[in-house]
Amino acid sequence: MGLSSRVEYAFLALMELADCYGTPSCLKIGEIAERHSLPERYLEQILSNLRREGIVQSLRGAKGGYVLVREPWQITLQEVITVIEGEDKPREGDSSESSTVEKGVIYEIWLQANQASQGIFKNYTIQDLCRQRDEYRQQNTMYYI
Repeated sequence: MGLSSRVEYAFLALMELADCYGTPSCLKIGEIAERHSLPERYLEQILSNLRREGIVQSLRGAKGGYVLVREPWQITLQEVITVIEGEDKPREGDSSESSTVEKGVIYEIWLQANQASQGIFKNYTIQDLCRQRDEYRQQNTMYYI
């Protein structure tokens, strides 16, 4: 249940796109990659997955790039995680009828933890990430005289 680099990069890219939502501009992969020191090819694969699932749209041409399809408050973190990582399905043989009682107990606790984390990620959106980022930036602003 760790944060994979794929999910982290997806969140970073979506936050950048959220900042441009509702404006006529779109962002190129290179711009996003440069701002966060991300590998362009890797980011391209991630944005391609998000495009296939209807979260972002790619625009061709000299002024092309990526834009969000939906408003940032409509995109939950859990939705992004599912697109990037896939559905979290139990491994074959994982159930309360496992080969040992110990395995069954471990599986049940793991399942509860997974459901709890999914519940949390369903309650947060890309807009929430942007809002928290902006609040953090505002708190850490240094004023010089």
